[in-house]
Amino acid sequence: MKYLFIALLGLLFVSCSGPRVLDVATAPDANFSNYKTFAFYEVTAYGDTISDRFNERIAYLKKEIAQEMEQRRFTQVDKNPDLFVNIGVAVKLEVQTRETTWPQDGMMRYMGQRNYKWKSEEIEVGRYRRGAITLHVVDAAKNHMLWTATLKGSLPDDSTRLKSFTDKAIEALFSRFPIR
Repeated sequence: MKYLFIALLGLLFVSCSGPRVLDVATAPDANFSNYKTFAFYEVTAYGDTISDRFNERIAYLKKEIAQEMEQRRFTQVDKNPDLFVNIGVAVKLEVQTRETTWPQDGMMRYMGQRNYKWKSEEIEVGRYRRGAITLHVVDAAKNHMLWTATLKGSLPDDSTRLKSFTDKAIEALFSRFPIR
């Protein structure tokens, strides 16, 4: 019983783990001390990202990124920035299924008619959204990528938890940024 509890506790921590940073790359010639200002270039969205609150969520994402950049002594400007921050968002609706099996689902208590038959099939047990955010920090004058990072995770359904998820996600991304 003790081992089952420990295994379930470990599974809970893994399933509740936040977003994961997958790919981080910095250009070999990147020297961020040469740059002082930044601006957002564009947001590219793919998949099931378009919702009624999409613009509000992108604005919150930009706000979090701007805070991280400002903590690193960059200033956000509207015109002629030194750096462009490009955001890519991809979201996919996933369907979690399980396969029916004879020992679990096929035991018949009442047959009814003689032409009864049982077959194995997929049953939907849940839906969730998986998402990825990719940031590109680009030298605006040379159009040369200086830093890129990708983060993936399961998005919470509850909109109140989405802000804390975004905070953790952007913090995880910028923990790998060349300037602390």
